[in-house]
Amino acid sequence: MKTTGLLKISLRQNGIFIPSEMITNDVKNLSGTTSVLLANVSKLGFTFSESLLHALNNVNPNYKVEVLEVLKAILGTDKNWTPLVKEWNIPTNESVIDHIMTFFGNVFQTKNGTTLQCGHTIPDNTFPLEKYNGCPFCGTPFEFGKLEKIGQGSKLKVLELWNEKDLENFYISLLQSKTALDATQADSLKIAMQYLPLPKIEVAMKETLMLVIDLLIENGKEEDASQFLKTPTDILRYLWYKNTGMLQIIEPKTIIKRAAKNGQHFHISLDTSVQTRIASQKDLKLKYSRKECLMVANWLNNMEMDVETMCEIMHPKRGMWVRFIRALRLAEYSKRKGFEKLNFLMDVFYNQVYDVWQSKVNSSRLKFDADKTFALLKQRPGLFARSLFSNMLWFGAKETIAHFEEVIDKVPARLVFTLNMYAQNYFDVNMQRSVKPLGGTNKRVGSNPLLKLYDDAQLETMKIQSEDLTILAMKKRFESVSNPNKTMYIDPQLFNVPVAIGDRSETIQDLPVALMGTRFPVEGNEVRLFMQWGKDLPMQHLDMDLSCQIAYDDRSDFCSYSRLTTTGCQHSGDIRSIPSKVGTAEYININIDQLAKAKAKFVTFTCNAYSNGSITPNLVVGWMNSKYPMKISERTGVAYDPSCVDYQVRVTQNVAKGLVFGVLDVAKREIVWLEMTFGGQVVGGLDFKGVQALLSKLNSKLNIGNLLQLKAEAQGLTIIKNEIADEVYTAQWAMNPAVVTQLLID
Repeated sequence: MKTTGLLKISLRQNGIFIPSEMITNDVKNLSGTTSVLLANVSKLGFTFSESLLHALNNVNPNYKVEVLEVLKAILGTDKNWTPLVKEWNIPTNESVIDHIMTFFGNVFQTKNGTTLQCGHTIPDNTFPLEKYNGCPFCGTPFEFGKLEKIGQGSKLKVLELWNEKDLENFYISLLQSKTALDATQADSLKIAMQYLPLPKIEVAMKETLMLVIDLLIENGKEEDASQFLKTPTDILRYLWYKNTGMLQIIEPKTIIKRAAKNGQHFHISLDTSVQTRIASQKDLKLKYSRKECLMVANWLNNMEMDVETMCEIMHPKRGMWVRFIRALRLAEYSKRKGFEKLNFLMDVFYNQVYDVWQSKVNSSRLKFDADKTFALLKQRPGLFARSLFSNMLWFGAKETIAHFEEVIDKVPARLVFTLNMYAQNYFDVNMQRSVKPLGGTNKRVGSNPLLKLYDDAQLETMKIQSEDLTILAMKKRFESVSNPNKTMYIDPQLFNVPVAIGDRSETIQDLPVALMGTRFPVEGNEVRLFMQWGKDLPMQHLDMDLSCQIAYDDRSDFCSYSRLTTTGCQHSGDIRSIPSKVGTAEYININIDQLAKAKAKFVTFTCNAYSNGSITPNLVVGWMNSKYPMKISERTGVAYDPSCVDYQVRVTQNVAKGLVFGVLDVAKREIVWLEMTFGGQVVGGLDFKGVQALLSKLNSKLNIGNLLQLKAEAQGLTIIKNEIADEVYTAQWAMNPAVVTQLLID
């Protein structure tokens, strides 16, 4: 339904969309239905601003019901939140011996025990069955409870009124975003394009453009779509997106390798890596209709770019292009009358009678020919920016920066910001950086070996030169834009929010969004992690694990399915099979006082797919936090309260087996939201040094507050401490990263 989709978009931005035509009255007194809605919404942890409350008071009751139903659906109130253990905050004291005795008892079919619905017999004097909602041996749940303890949250999140203008501005901001959209933004854009007309504006990013092109082609406007396809890479990106759903061009071998690795298992008998590899190869096979073949042939044949340049652009993905050329029958179409350019393209591409720019750069660089190398790099300022730091070490900082200054005005603003943010980490010999290869998981990489050629003073000078250069470039860009305003207000919270460049989240945030690196203060003594999965799926074995890793100065500990109780942490029990349609849940309670007393430093929140394959789609993870104690149902053990939810994400398309979704700093009593993928079936596969590297990367980022200060300084604005200013930048404004990117002036 249209309004349901638009409500979801607005809620992600902390608002509720109400079409103006639905507001038919101007009644001041609260109606009965509005009062009931307000009460129900407060139990979910939300409340309404004055303008939103007035608007809701004057809409049809059916729309009020729809607002409540959307909130309930996002918060999962209709899902099953029952854990394996009833009063799981009290340890069951189960042991490995209980599992061994149960195993042999079932092998030898002992009669001294209790037979459960799953068929397993639990011998007497092993598991305390009265404490379980299912089978403690195989992890199959039998009993399901409803939410009981709700409305315990210590503060309500205020929702604002959204109208058509707000929705249109948000839609345009996504299309004009100067950084790649994350999964939440891309999903919101797809919903908006489904229900709203496409505005006539220039789309800033290639990945965003693919979504627009797809919409045009689905509506039969292939000719309109062709105007956006400027290079062969644009065509390849679109074709690959249609085949895989991925907006980035990830090599087939990478996808296959990841799928095969996810099919591996601790137990050889359960290993399905070979079958998964074969299935993945089959899924990636290309097959096109005659209509699609002709469409792509026309795109390539009518492209304004000369053939040699097209071939050079196609060269880095030559293997993929060969596959697409065959599947699209382009050799056949090139022989038709009117396709002479396509014919020439096929001839030049297959015979490789073209020069490759990158090979010339590599060759001159290896020969230490600085003049030729820099002359080539100046032809492509963006690639010059990406290799700036390594070239400073290779050719020397002074010469490299002198050449780079000549083209820095042509470098995209997002790259200038990236250089400024990463200079501090790059020139640190002892620093390990966090990187994420396309289609892979987060990895740690060591520092550049060439750093060892320089002493600390020289490296510090390089770092300062890089930062000064990029800050000067950013100031010039701000100065180039005339601004009639005189004053600016910056919300203090914006000094804790990093500029969203370089880290794209692959999970969807259905609640009000937060940027990676955002810090959430813990109000009480307890943090409760939760994970829910299996909604709408049939009954089956599907083992997802919720875990946490605890870092001390001299050691590490963990809490997971194999270690339900440890210092400061208590797990709700390991569920390995899901019931039909309603899903299931796991929890971990974290006691900060106990961890602080034990001198713990960090607690890393993770989830893993123990079953073959990656993390199951639509799995939801997050954490709860409240100033007041969060109760657990004595009858069923249900411990989920939507009003206490600080943050949650929903996994959609994910090739990872493990996911880090937050880190608790015990001393500061705050949680850092980050998203880091890793390999492995269990939390033991997590490399905490990789987490530290990612935290260091996030900490090195320029925050939004500092960026706005730079803007104010460059444009001569006075920063004041109240919102009565010409330019007002609040935390609500920063919730839309696409709007923030408009500060990046190209």
